[in-house]
Amino acid sequence: MFETISFVAVNEEELVRSNDPAISRSRLLEAALPHQSDRDQILDLLTIHGAALADRSTLPGHLTGSALVVDAAGERALLMLHAKLGRWLQPGGHADGDHDLARVALREATEETGIEGLSVLLPAIDVDIHRIPERGPEPSHLHLDLRFVVIAPPDAQPRGNSESEALRWVPWQELDEISDEESLTRLAHRGSEAYRRFLVQG
Repeated sequence: MFETISFVAVNEEELVRSNDPAISRSRLLEAALPHQSDRDQILDLLTIHGAALADRSTLPGHLTGSALVVDAAGERALLMLHAKLGRWLQPGGHADGDHDLARVALREATEETGIEGLSVLLPAIDVDIHRIPERGPEPSHLHLDLRFVVIAPPDAQPRGNSESEALRWVPWQELDEISDEESLTRLAHRGSEAYRRFLVQG
């Protein structure tokens, strides 16, 4: 699946916040994706909206970054039971003006899991466009989500925050038991393969 891809792990100190849409465009173009359709749609919206696509007020949608957090051995993924949505999901969130979506994914993973010393694998390995339902004064809108593998240090102890009701390390073979969402199972499959590839590369 990723035979021709060379992955590299970087930490927070190696990533810099940027309001330059050229950075998110570069992350999208470099991503190791199975198909082009969602990426092309996001690139089109980036051309239309420019820097504003990283602002959560931009409609019909805006950029987000999310993280498949993998344990150091590559045997499990850390999922969160989302407090608002009531579903098991990977950590992630709004770009909030930052066009380096790798940094966004790493930031959100750190905040939502409470784990320090995470690193993010480059390039991204999945992209997903999904609709967020109307909630209070906030209209229904799209999340334009670029997805990364994030690596936890050995013996990481998740703590979580108010955005999750629970956190759980899930072995790959048990993921189907807690979620039947195609988007998450696709991400987990691609993420596990990407991390194996990274380990083989040494």
